[in-house]
Amino acid sequence: MKRTAVIVGATGAIGRELVSTLLADPDWQRVHVLVRRPLDMENPRLSEHIVDFDDLEGTADLLTDADVFCCLGTTKEKAGSSKAFRKVDHDYVVAVAEQAATAHARQFLMVSAIGASRSSPSEYNRVKGETETDVSALTLPAVHIFRPSLLLGERSESRPAEDIAKRLAPIVSPLLRGRLSKYRPVHPSEVAHRMVEAARIPSSGVQIHYLAT
Repeated sequence: MKRTAVIVGATGAIGRELVSTLLADPDWQRVHVLVRRPLDMENPRLSEHIVDFDDLEGTADLLTDADVFCCLGTTKEKAGSSKAFRKVDHDYVVAVAEQAATAHARQFLMVSAIGASRSSPSEYNRVKGETETDVSALTLPAVHIFRPSLLLGERSESRPAEDIAKRLAPIVSPLLRGRLSKYRPVHPSEVAHRMVEAARIPSSGVQIHYLAT
């Protein structure tokens, strides 16, 4: 049976890779993207929907029986404040998950971050942890949480600390073995591939996935 995918956050590094991966996969007949601005991609199986994430009413029909992928995410620096950062990384993600639960989506797959924890001293990881907790509490058939480490590749915005870490990655990555391998930097395409593979396999409950190159 052909399946439907809905991607939220398709303009980001992982989201764009996810769109390409799903469009190349014959198991998914239709790919819907919920975006705030056009994705500038054309494919007969792709449908773009410009939405207001402050008001997701009306998206239920798209989410019904769909595999819902959420790649929403920003930083406090890019968002402009702690409040704005939390709105995107927590409020919008939970709102999409709530709509997915109401619409009886097949499953919800979300990108979080390595170190996500409600008790983390890092604001970034703390918000990610709270988002994971709130999404996991919803009535969804399956929730897949992906916790990538540093993402390799180009960013649309400047992130000086990440740029330094990327330059060090070839030296540091080989040293991260065993239980530390989950901290290795990973390319967005690998995250997208793992998300699609997880979606393909029937599952239930909450599952946490770590990634490593």
